[in-house]
Amino acid sequence: MSEALPFALLARDGSARRGRLTTAHGVVETPAFMPVGTAATVKAMRPEEVAATGAQILLGNTYHLMLRPSAERIAELGGLHRFMNWPRAILTDSGGFQVMSLAKLRHIEERGVTFRSHLDGTLYSLTPERAVEIQHLLGADVTMVLDECTEFPVTPDAAFASMERSMRWAERGKRAFKPRGGHGLFGIVQGSVFPVQRLRSVEALTAIGFDGYAIGGLAVGEGQETMFMVIDSTVPALPVEAPHYLMGVGKPADLVGAVQRGIDLFDCVLPTRSGRTAQAFTRRGTINLRNARHIGDPRPLDPDCACPACTNYSRAYLHHLARAGEILASMLLTQHNLTYYAELMAGMRQAIERGALDDFAASFTDQQARGDLPPL
Repeated sequence: MSEALPFALLARDGSARRGRLTTAHGVVETPAFMPVGTAATVKAMRPEEVAATGAQILLGNTYHLMLRPSAERIAELGGLHRFMNWPRAILTDSGGFQVMSLAKLRHIEERGVTFRSHLDGTLYSLTPERAVEIQHLLGADVTMVLDECTEFPVTPDAAFASMERSMRWAERGKRAFKPRGGHGLFGIVQGSVFPVQRLRSVEALTAIGFDGYAIGGLAVGEGQETMFMVIDSTVPALPVEAPHYLMGVGKPADLVGAVQRGIDLFDCVLPTRSGRTAQAFTRRGTINLRNARHIGDPRPLDPDCACPACTNYSRAYLHHLARAGEILASMLLTQHNLTYYAELMAGMRQAIERGALDDFAASFTDQQARGDLPPL
């Protein structure tokens, strides 16, 4: 167990784990989902509202914050927690994915990545050392090493070269990291969809030694079956005493399946992005509030949910807000989706403690298959 970032396993159910991660800004009960606050905000939400959903840790983004307003500016203002008024834990991703997907004219070499900002074309350099430095300035509780985000689909040779470079960068990131109580550094397993490469990556990372281990490079179009295959072949090789983080995942069914396979932490833009496009996740599946079937429906969105959208407003009103393009629709549906995700994770934690996660998963699948409430 890491002394700097303690992680305690409280219960096991098959491969599933119920744990507790202790950070400088509070305890995170796992398995846990991290809402994404890319630019120091969870879109359409106040920090107090995010906390009310049950979230204990947020994800911030190195790439976006280094461009605007800059890590140095945030450090001058007291760090990211104070800057965004979030007193709980924060994990910051290294920015590698955004460099690959958003930046203009990027160039990858052994030293790092040179790219032009998607905002104004300014030239930047991001090295493994600079990525760690930025996250230190932000004050992240959990820092991620810089990795090369392998494209998909990819040939085995190209995936191997990419993974090997990420492992060399991980070692440099570890040397640059400044250990301190309540803060930790996670390595990122790469290797695309090739199990042998994934195991080689795990071997390299564990030899370096990290406070936690993430599985990156998934949820990029490979499909759920392949994703689960990669998790099945990777997780058993990860250190048992460290937290396991699946990056960028995902849909509710992905979370349930991944928890069954030994994953402790998740992040994804899906619940917040869907909330801004009138999509709501419920116990009976995904609902599109723009559909005309809701126009005169006085019932709550989800009768078993205690969030403000479900306890104070009808489907008809939410439909009206969505069709009218009102900001309140994004606010209410984002809060609902984050509440649903937090309650799903809490339900899995309780099920693991009872040794009943398989029953929980079966009930989840059955409820989702039933579909939404019939129209009035």
